[in-house]
Amino acid sequence: MTDVLIVGGGVIGLSLAYELAGMGAKVRLLDRGPPAREASWAGAGILPPAAAKPTGDPYSELFRLSSELYPSWSARLREETGVDNGFRTCGGIYLACNAGEQQSLDVEASAWRSQGIRTERLDAAALARREPALTSGSACQSPHAAWYLPDEAQVRNPRHLKALLLACARRGVEIDSGVAVEGFETSAGRVTYAVTSLGNLTAAKFCIASGPWSRPVLARLGVSLPVRPVRGQMVLLTSPRPALRSIINAGKQYLVPRPDGRILVGSTEEEAGFDKRTTAQAIAGLLDLAVRLAPPLADLSIEQCWAGLRPASHDGLPYLGRVPNYENAYVATGHFRNGLQLSPATAAVMARLMTGANPGIDLTPFQPDRVR
Repeated sequence: MTDVLIVGGGVIGLSLAYELAGMGAKVRLLDRGPPAREASWAGAGILPPAAAKPTGDPYSELFRLSSELYPSWSARLREETGVDNGFRTCGGIYLACNAGEQQSLDVEASAWRSQGIRTERLDAAALARREPALTSGSACQSPHAAWYLPDEAQVRNPRHLKALLLACARRGVEIDSGVAVEGFETSAGRVTYAVTSLGNLTAAKFCIASGPWSRPVLARLGVSLPVRPVRGQMVLLTSPRPALRSIINAGKQYLVPRPDGRILVGSTEEEAGFDKRTTAQAIAGLLDLAVRLAPPLADLSIEQCWAGLRPASHDGLPYLGRVPNYENAYVATGHFRNGLQLSPATAAVMARLMTGANPGIDLTPFQPDRVR
């Protein structure tokens, strides 16, 4: 019999399957569509630096654990699959283009320093030396503040997901695409099997990691989880040579340069339900941002536009833990914009929890039935 049945094949489900299989578990993973094609694929792959020392805050500790795990995970995935996921430390610049943004950024910079995160304030000359393309931008010709975080990193999420899929298969994970969960059979506080288009699938334990689709899946267990989709639209520009070296962060939007000259421009936050369309207004706004920040980008080609649906929780924290009223069912979802970054840590703590070990991080703030 399957030890663990995971419902959801995004970066959270795949990372958990990879971790559990590496611990010797027999794992089966289902996805309602093709695995690795939703929010995990659609994101930008930004990995901001985490606190350099323990903070006592469980959410910060998740970030810190992921930051510690990413280099070794990336190296191991490359060794196991031959796929380079593009993990690299490229540094990140944070811009404030008006007085209000400067005040917020200064507060954030103070928090970075208190956590031991390396920071460097850039004056106009230093910013021009580091990123010449920015200094001719009308939006930030004279930025009120610019901070450089040398330890900010990135990963190319489509490659990371490709590596996870291959590594899971090589570790014996059975992956079924296009398989929806239609219901569950339960008995005495346990899930006995999942009702699917493939038939009834039994397992010793179950984990729901279906992103924004976790809500309807869990509803079939009589559990209400307020996770919802938030649409994020993206534009990919392409250039014959790199135009930027660092990730550029301007509020919640960003420019992410890849070594091959591509630049990701993102992203929106839209309450649009499960509508994954790209819209002219949103794409035009992203292009306007890119050109205002760095006018040389105006001459680049548009390679592709797309949208993804991030799973948002009611309070900004992910849902991690046991499903209420079921001793062998678990949930891992609601990471919103941080699913890719938090995936190694989520896999580690959930695998420990599901195998009866100490998760290593207090999961109380992430319980699915926490006060709303």
